[in-house]
Amino acid sequence: MRKMLAAVSRVLSGASQKPASRVLVASRNFANDATFEIKKCDLHRLEEGPPVTTVLTREDGLKYYRMMQTVRRMELKADQLYKQKIIRGFCHLCDGQEACCVGLEAGINPTDHLITAYRAHGFTFTRGLSVREILAELTGRKGGCAKGKGGSMHMYAKNFYGGNGIVGAQVPLGAGIALACKYNGKDEVCLTLYGDGAANQGQIFGAYNMAALWKLPCIFICENNRYGMGTSVERAAASTDYYKRGDFIPGLRVDGMDILCVREATRFAAAYCRSGKGPILMELQTYRYHGHSMSDPGVSYRTREEIQEVRSKSDPIMLLKDRMVNSNLASVEELKEIDVEVRKEIEDAAQFATADPEPPLEELGYHIYSSDPPFEVRGANQWIKFKSVS
Repeated sequence: MRKMLAAVSRVLSGASQKPASRVLVASRNFANDATFEIKKCDLHRLEEGPPVTTVLTREDGLKYYRMMQTVRRMELKADQLYKQKIIRGFCHLCDGQEACCVGLEAGINPTDHLITAYRAHGFTFTRGLSVREILAELTGRKGGCAKGKGGSMHMYAKNFYGGNGIVGAQVPLGAGIALACKYNGKDEVCLTLYGDGAANQGQIFGAYNMAALWKLPCIFICENNRYGMGTSVERAAASTDYYKRGDFIPGLRVDGMDILCVREATRFAAAYCRSGKGPILMELQTYRYHGHSMSDPGVSYRTREEIQEVRSKSDPIMLLKDRMVNSNLASVEELKEIDVEVRKEIEDAAQFATADPEPPLEELGYHIYSSDPPFEVRGANQWIKFKSVS
């Protein structure tokens, strides 16, 4: 009898230790999906655009929320590590723009291609790399995604070509990737991203011309976050209708703070390219909370009130959270649990990124070519030699 009472006691005590919120979430009946109205896109040389309603499943909603929250927390941790002088050099954060990287990924296939500028951490994550690899790359450690040699601006993954430091230079490269897709007869597209600051670069218009001439499956995407470094778009561009800049290339202007709007516009653009019609241009209207880079406090050319207004009215994570809770796709408690799990993941990754060793000096010349016999590389002067191993 005593053994039976002890067993019952253990079962009851085990049940009492389970968090009340988890029990509540498990017992609640959520909707499987919900339909939402989304903002109509402005169109250029298009008779019809993406749909103005879309269905969000509970599974997708939770996945998007976790991904956006991970990017947000990862960028805040990078900011902290930079201020502690653990991360050095250039560092451009994308908090505020999470709907862009997560929404674009949701609208394409893993086999499709993506190339962007130097605000690349979010895209590196959505393309499949772990937070641990990204933060370790930022701190210059062996476990980083570029083995500690690339840093903030030069991260790579499968079908992700960086992270490029020269303003606008990635756009002709993106057109070249799209040319490879067409040449090899693959049903793939290339997302080629640049900012509003780079939109006035001449090489971009050259890439437009070649892509249109050869009908390349290239989606040119301007992430318009209103400021190129510290210059507002109105002061930098005679025309701020970036989606019309392709002239002979069709374009659409998208609410870049709404992940569902970005997803549907990306699906539309990808289908357009896959049909053989040639390139298309997307302008994502978004906003960065941090300054242009870590040397920019971000408040000398805009007011704190402006930043706070965007945070309170248009924050992409808040918008998705409100939609899901109000439509019974998730509960506040469930989303808070995700927040806790994400914070732990970021902290664990930060621990790794600060404890992992730096690459040894003798490996400085490694990985210059992908498959080449070892050869010597000259160092800072002719007497210093490094071995290069693929």
